[in-house]
Parts: sequence; structure tokens; C-alpha cells
Amino acid sequence: MVASSYARVYRTNAILTASPGQLVLLLFDGALSSLAAAREGFARPQSDLRRYEVINRQLNKAQRIITELRQALNFDNGGEFATLMLRLYEYYNRRLFEANVQKRVEPVIEVEQLLGDLRNAWSEMLRRPEGAPLPAAPAPRVPVLQE
Repeated sequence: MVASSYARVYRTNAILTASPGQLVLLLFDGALSSLAAAREGFARPQSDLRRYEVINRQLNKAQRIITELRQALNFDNGGEFATLMLRLYEYYNRRLFEANVQKRVEPVIEVEQLLGDLRNAWSEMLRRPEGAPLPAAPAPRVPVLQE
């Protein structure tokens, strides 16, 4: 009880003192945590009556976080990059919706991998000194977005 209270205070302070870039990283981490919990829900036995409740709750939580990321996009300053991110976030949410409706783990794994790559790139960007050149990188894995 006391330990969980301290953890809650620590998380609150981390959020209140975080930079905007760090807040985005915290959102990525929250979404990834929910996706991992949903994936674990899929691993529960079919006889577990709470299985679908856990999956649904965790996928909805991940979708809400991704929606927050989407709503935080700045199209005035972000231009083409913001538009690309909007399409990615929409794709992630569509795949998670499909996973929830069809009760299939494969879309969860796909989004978890893609979002994890994005989170790691964001984390790397935050570690770089301002103005430091970015290293040449291989082309990102971007899913084919169907309209």
C-alpha cells in the first residue's frame, strides 16, 4: 500500500516536471505497456472469463493514448511530418480496433513493434544535443496505408 502510494506520487511528479518531448515519450511508454498487457490477455486460457475484458480494456486504453498523440500534432510547424504521423496514428488505431473486434493478437503485435520503433526513435531524438546532425538511417518500416 505504501509502496504503491510512493509510486503514484513519483509518476505524478515525473509528469508534472516533464518537458513536452518527455511527455510524448511517456505517452508512447503508456501505450506500449497497454499493448503488452493486451497481448498477455490473449495468452490467457480460453476458459478465463476475464480474458476478453482485459483485452478490451487494454486495447481501448492504448487507442486513447494514440488518439492523444494524434491530437497533439502541430500541423502548422510539423508540415508533411505531422501529416505522416497522423496517418500512422490512424493506422495504429484502426489495427487495434480490428484486433479488438476480431479478437486477434497479430495486429496488436504489429502495432506494438511499429510503435516501439517510433518510441525508440523519439527517445534517441531527445538524447541528441539541439542542433546535432542526425545520423543517416535506413528507411523506416512504414506500413502500407490503405484508404
